Amino acid sequence: MATVQLDGEILRNLGIIAEDKNTLSKVAKYLRRMAKQIANDPTLMSKEEFFARVEEAEKDIKEGKGITFTNKSEMNAWLNAL
Repeated sequence: MATVQLDGEILRNLGIIAEDKNTLSKVAKYLRRMAKQIANDPTLMSKEEFFARVEEAEKDIKEGKGITFTNKSEMNAWLNAL
Protein backbone atom coordinates (compact mmCIF):
# COMPACT_ATOMS: atom_id res chain seq x y z
CA MET A 1 0.00 0.00 0.00
CA ALA A 2 1.38 3.42 -0.94
CA THR A 3 2.26 5.96 1.73
CA VAL A 4 -0.47 8.32 0.51
CA GLN A 5 -3.04 5.55 0.87
CA LEU A 6 -1.79 4.69 4.35
CA ASP A 7 -1.91 8.35 5.38
CA GLY A 8 -5.50 8.59 4.17
CA GLU A 9 -6.49 5.40 5.98
CA ILE A 10 -4.86 6.56 9.21
CA LEU A 11 -6.57 9.95 9.03
CA ARG A 12 -9.97 8.37 8.37
CA ASN A 13 -9.55 6.04 11.31
CA LEU A 14 -8.33 8.83 13.57
CA GLY A 15 -11.48 10.77 12.70
CA ILE A 16 -13.54 7.86 13.97
CA ILE A 17 -11.38 7.31 17.05
CA ALA A 18 -11.37 11.03 17.95
CA GLU A 19 -15.09 10.82 18.71
CA ASP A 20 -14.39 8.58 21.71
CA LYS A 21 -12.09 10.25 24.23
CA ASN A 22 -11.32 6.97 26.03
CA THR A 23 -10.22 5.20 22.85
CA LEU A 24 -8.27 8.26 21.68
CA SER A 25 -6.36 8.26 24.97
CA LYS A 26 -5.47 4.57 24.53
CA VAL A 27 -4.30 5.16 20.95
CA ALA A 28 -2.15 8.11 22.04
CA LYS A 29 -0.54 5.99 24.77
CA TYR A 30 0.12 3.17 22.29
CA LEU A 31 1.65 5.56 19.74
CA ARG A 32 3.96 7.07 22.37
CA ARG A 33 5.14 3.56 23.26
CA MET A 34 5.71 2.65 19.60
CA ALA A 35 7.60 5.89 18.91
CA LYS A 36 9.83 5.27 21.94
CA GLN A 37 10.65 1.73 20.74
CA ILE A 38 11.49 2.98 17.26
CA ALA A 39 13.67 5.79 18.61
CA ASN A 40 15.63 3.27 20.71
CA ASP A 41 16.04 0.70 17.92
CA PRO A 42 19.78 0.36 17.25
CA THR A 43 19.13 -1.37 13.91
CA LEU A 44 17.53 1.72 12.38
CA MET A 45 19.90 3.89 10.37
CA SER A 46 19.88 6.40 7.56
CA LYS A 47 20.74 5.43 3.98
CA GLU A 48 24.06 7.20 4.39
CA GLU A 49 24.89 5.22 7.54
CA PHE A 50 23.84 1.97 5.88
CA PHE A 51 25.99 2.50 2.77
CA ALA A 52 28.93 3.64 4.91
CA ARG A 53 28.71 0.34 6.80
CA VAL A 54 28.52 -1.59 3.51
CA GLU A 55 31.62 0.21 2.21
CA GLU A 56 33.47 -0.51 5.46
CA ALA A 57 32.53 -4.19 5.23
CA GLU A 58 33.69 -4.35 1.60
CA LYS A 59 36.99 -2.77 2.63
CA ASP A 60 37.39 -5.31 5.44
CA ILE A 61 36.74 -8.18 3.02
CA LYS A 62 39.38 -6.86 0.59
CA GLU A 63 41.84 -6.69 3.50
CA GLY A 64 41.09 -10.31 4.39
CA LYS A 65 39.22 -9.49 7.59
CA GLY A 66 36.08 -11.36 6.54
CA ILE A 67 34.90 -14.67 7.97
CA THR A 68 34.50 -17.66 5.68
CA PHE A 69 32.96 -21.07 6.25
CA THR A 70 33.53 -24.29 4.36
CA ASN A 71 30.19 -25.78 5.31
CA LYS A 72 26.85 -25.08 6.95
CA SER A 73 27.85 -26.68 10.26
CA GLU A 74 30.78 -24.29 10.72
CA MET A 75 28.54 -21.33 10.01
CA ASN A 76 25.89 -22.52 12.46
CA ALA A 77 28.52 -23.14 15.15
CA TRP A 78 29.85 -19.59 14.68
CA LEU A 79 26.34 -18.10 14.77
CA ASN A 80 25.46 -20.08 17.91
CA ALA A 81 28.62 -18.81 19.61
CA LEU A 82 27.56 -15.17 19.20
